[in-house]
Amino acid sequence: MVRRARKIDRVLTATYPDAHCELDFADAFQLLVATVLSAQTTDVRVNLTTPALFAKYPTPEAMAAANPEDLEEILRPTGFFRAKTKSVMGLSAALVERFDGEVPPRLDDLVTLPGVGRKTANVVLGNAFGKPGITVDTHFGRLVRRFGWTDETDPDKVERAIAEIFPPKDWTMLSQRLIWHGRRICHARRPACGACPVADLCPSYGAGPVERAAALKLVKGGPYPTV
Repeated sequence: MVRRARKIDRVLTATYPDAHCELDFADAFQLLVATVLSAQTTDVRVNLTTPALFAKYPTPEAMAAANPEDLEEILRPTGFFRAKTKSVMGLSAALVERFDGEVPPRLDDLVTLPGVGRKTANVVLGNAFGKPGITVDTHFGRLVRRFGWTDETDPDKVERAIAEIFPPKDWTMLSQRLIWHGRRICHARRPACGACPVADLCPSYGAGPVERAAALKLVKGGPYPTV
């Protein structure tokens, strides 16, 4: 299973050579806030919202001191805007009060911030600080189960299981590649099995259309090198 898992990753590396975090950010604070805002919405929607947000509140100090109603209005398009307002104001205040306004580069510190769990912390560690992190979002969890790498559904247990298969140096980019593959080909409801570059390695092949023409209609983006 480990050999097959690593071969899948090699194929996905060739398929998505430009895989990266699709949230726009200029620094660790922006990525932290954007990741919190990405819950229950798309990265595209977050990227449309954050320019105005960071223009008005560029620092933790400014965001912590924001008028909640003004912040809610900016965040409204992302959904759950009241809860998200509370989270980003709370984490900003915590950064100011406990970390001198700087985003801490340690997972144990990041998860103490309001609205920040291990998934968000690992996104920030991997993409803002270059530290290994496994990002178990809905796409990642779905794919590792389809690939047969784990049967776990709890994100923390998924993270531990995958950490036993891949070395730390691979964690961040593995996360990006699986998320890209989940968004583009291995969809939740109808995966494009007939257009999948790892079809011959996947124990879940056949969960979606296997006829190539039908599968290609389901692919988002592309074309991809090995599809």
